[in-house]
Amino acid sequence: MTDHPLVPADFAVPRTLVAEGFRLEPLGEQHNESDHAAWTSSIEYIRADAGFTGGWPPAGGMTPEQNLADLRRHAADFEQRRGFTYTVLEPDADVVVGCVYIYPDRADPSVTKVCSWVRADRAELDAVLRRTVSAWLAESWPLREVRYSPR
Repeated sequence: MTDHPLVPADFAVPRTLVAEGFRLEPLGEQHNESDHAAWTSSIEYIRADAGFTGGWPPAGGMTPEQNLADLRRHAADFEQRRGFTYTVLEPDADVVVGCVYIYPDRADPSVTKVCSWVRADRAELDAVLRRTVSAWLAESWPLREVRYSPR
């Protein structure tokens, strides 16, 4: 990951996206319990996704404290504009059903890499999330080249 901002200083980074079946907001400490429950319930499903070949999530899981440290790191990246992680929430409740990660590609920082996951019990949301986020990034973000990891 680069220490340089992913987006220009004058770009107002969206704080939310409301769509059919879900809403996005920046991932933060307040999501720890629900986030931890969401991904630990779906480790095998998430690891089967092509976007998560780097060993996340860990097969043995993480403690809630380790998860909180991870959320804090993502929140710091967001505030420093190095990368943006959004939690995927139920439309009308603060229940985590997934995450979206928007970061510079490690091999080519001029490319923005996007990947996402949803809980296994919300698998039907996966394609909708990918289509919606892809359109949102193309229409509303100042990113030159975006590569959304295929499922």
